[in-house]
Amino acid sequence: MSPLYARHKRITLAVATAVAAGALVSTGLTTSASAQTPAGAAAKPLAAAPTTLSAAARTTLIRQAQADAARTARHIGLGAKEKLVVKDVVKDVDGTVHTRYERTYAGLPVLGGDLIVHTAKSGKAEGITKANKSVIKVASLKPQVTAAKAEKQAVSAAKALGSAKTSADGARKVIWAGSGKPVLAYETVVGGLQDDGTPNQLHVITDAASGKKLFEYQGVENVTGTGKSLYSGTVSLDTTLSGSTYQLTDAGRGGHKTYNLARKTSGTGTLFTDADNVWGTGTASSSSTDQTAAADAAYGAQETWDFYKSTFNRSGIKNNGVGAYSRVHYGNAYVNAFWDDSCFCMTYGDGSGNVNPLTSLDVAGHEMSHGVTSNTAGLNYSGESGGLNEGTSDIFGTGVEFFANNPNDVGDYLIGEEIDINGDGSPLRYMDKPSKDGGSADYWSSTVGNKDVHYSSGVANHFFYLLAEGSGSKTINGVTYNSPTYNGAAVTGIGRAKALQIWYKALTTYMTSTTNYKAARTATLNAASALYGSTSAEYKAVAAAWTGVNVS
Repeated sequence: MSPLYARHKRITLAVATAVAAGALVSTGLTTSASAQTPAGAAAKPLAAAPTTLSAAARTTLIRQAQADAARTARHIGLGAKEKLVVKDVVKDVDGTVHTRYERTYAGLPVLGGDLIVHTAKSGKAEGITKANKSVIKVASLKPQVTAAKAEKQAVSAAKALGSAKTSADGARKVIWAGSGKPVLAYETVVGGLQDDGTPNQLHVITDAASGKKLFEYQGVENVTGTGKSLYSGTVSLDTTLSGSTYQLTDAGRGGHKTYNLARKTSGTGTLFTDADNVWGTGTASSSSTDQTAAADAAYGAQETWDFYKSTFNRSGIKNNGVGAYSRVHYGNAYVNAFWDDSCFCMTYGDGSGNVNPLTSLDVAGHEMSHGVTSNTAGLNYSGESGGLNEGTSDIFGTGVEFFANNPNDVGDYLIGEEIDINGDGSPLRYMDKPSKDGGSADYWSSTVGNKDVHYSSGVANHFFYLLAEGSGSKTINGVTYNSPTYNGAAVTGIGRAKALQIWYKALTTYMTSTTNYKAARTATLNAASALYGSTSAEYKAVAAAWTGVNVS
C-alpha cells in the first residue's frame, strides 16, 4: 500500500535484510547505447524514446516474446529449472525492444528475480538488466517450517501496523531473491485495515528453512461536461450520456469511472451521475454525496492519462489502453489518498472535518504513478527502493501539474501544497530542499534506507530537481527555490522535459524491483546515454546531479 504520506510515521517497515544489496546489474548497456546515439548526433536525440504501440502490436510482441521465452532463458544462461514469464514490452523509436520478464524456479515464483532483455532492431542482444545477479538455486524445495507459522508471523506484523485481522489471506511457496542468496520462502498476505483506515495488504516473506522474516511490504500503494472543482477551478470533463443521464465515465481514456464510496471503506461505490453535466460547486462540502471532490478526481485522472500519453506515448497506467477508476469520500475524515494495484483503482479521503478532500492535481498524479511503477520496475515498497518508488510518484505527480498548466494550480516543485495537510499552508514535501519538511533526506547516506519511504524519497526528489532546474536560488512560476548540493558544487539543469524522459526511460527499461540509489544512478546514466549519448551534456548533468545528492 502506498498512501500519500506516512501518518504518525507509522509505516516504517522492519526489514530483516538490506534491500541495498539489490544493485542494478548491466552487461554492455552503456557501450551499446552510446553506439546507437553517437556524440553530437543532434538530429535524432530521442531515437531511444518509447514509441506508440497499438494494443494489437503490443499483444503480438508479448506473445512472440513468450513463445520464445525458453530459448531466451537458455541464451542468457538461466538454469534448467528456470522459466521466463513476459510482463511487459517497450519498443523504442529506433526499433530497440526492452522485454521485461518475471521468472519461476521449479514452478515457484521468483520474487526479486525480474530482469529486462534489451534487443536491437536487428535482433542482436544488447544487454540484460537483472534485479539479482545471483544464480537461482536452492538445496531443497521442502520447507522446514509450516505455512501456519509463516501466516502467524505475518498476522503479527500486520497487527503492529494497526490491522485488526486475526488470520492471513493465504501463504504460498516462493523463491526469495530480493536480496543476497536466493532461498525457499513463504509469501503471506494479510488484508484488513491499517490504523488510519487505509486498506491493508501486507506481504510478509518468511524463510522456509529458519522461519526468519526476510522482508515485508504493502501491496496497496499510496492516486465533456463542466467540472467545478475545488483546487483547479472550472475544468472540462469528458463524460458519457446514458439515456437522459450523464455518467462520470471517460470513454476516451480507457473508460475511467469516478465512484462515490459515501464514507464506506470497501467496495467500488456508486458511479456518479448527473442530469445537467455540471459537476460540483467549486466549494468544499461535508456532504457524502458532494460532486466537487468527484470533479477534482476525474480531472486528475484525465490530466494524468494525457500527461503519460503526450509525454511518453504511454496509453494508460498499464500501457494497455485500459483506464483505472477513482473512488472519493472514502471513510470518515480520512486524511490520505492511495493507489491500490489489486483493484486498479485510486482512492481519496475527505480530509479533516470531511471538507479537505485530498483530490488535488499533484496528489492524483502521484498516486496513479504508483500504478505505473508497479506495472514497470515494480520497485519494492521498502528501504531505498521504496524511497525511489515514492520519489517516482512525486516526480511524475509534479510532471502532471506542470503539464496541466492550470492557472488555479500552477506547476511547482512542491508536493501537496493545495491540500494543506499541515494546517499552516505549507506543502507536504519540497523537491528543491527536501529537509524543509522536517524529516526528508536531502542527500544519500548509508542509513537513508532506514527512513520511512516518504522521507527517504527526498534523495530522488532532490536529484530530479537538480537535474531539471540546477542548484542555487531561482524563482519559477512565482515560487522561490534555493537548492544546495552535498559537495557545494554548482549543477546546471537540463530542463524538466529532458529530466522526465530520462527518469521514465530508467524506470521502464533499466530499474528492477530491488534497485537502490546507487543502481538508480546507473539506470539513469544508461537512460541518458541511450537518449542523448554517453558524451552528451545531458549524461554529464545526470552524473553531476547524483553527485550533488551524494550518490557517486
